[in-house]
Amino acid sequence: MATDQTTSSLLIREATPADVPEILALIRDLAIYEREPNAVVATEADLLRDGFGETKVFSCLIAEWEGKPAAFALYFPFYSTWRGNAGLHLEDLFVREEFRRRGIAKALFARLAQIALARGDRFQWHVLDWNRPAIDFYQRMGAHMLNEWRIMRIDGEALKALADNDPQ
Repeated sequence: MATDQTTSSLLIREATPADVPEILALIRDLAIYEREPNAVVATEADLLRDGFGETKVFSCLIAEWEGKPAAFALYFPFYSTWRGNAGLHLEDLFVREEFRRRGIAKALFARLAQIALARGDRFQWHVLDWNRPAIDFYQRMGAHMLNEWRIMRIDGEALKALADNDPQ
């Protein structure tokens, strides 16, 4: 599989450490779109450590349109115990508004599907229930909604309290 995917105006490539400021800017743009403009606490140092450091926990694709950063897709592997193989979890994909309707998201999804197939047989992500444009796009890509599953989360003080309850 090639590391870069190019059309006449679009280049999709693996992110490098030099992209970290732009990745963080795209994350902030996504937070604004998702109505949580003050929720981003990640720093450039966090992204450098976790995406490009000694213990890499995520990968990221950058999409450039005519040389300008237009979109990103941040993903990481997961493992299915029932299926006995790996898959790809897409944490975030975002296309800046001025670059939408140019096939960038579709090209990113195709590239992510290639990566997912190279690792296993599953590609998954979460979507906000109010984000109808994204849901419609995902369904056009062949995705189906897992309505019977709900995301559970423990964070902040509740996570610390739970960790403190470890009897060992």
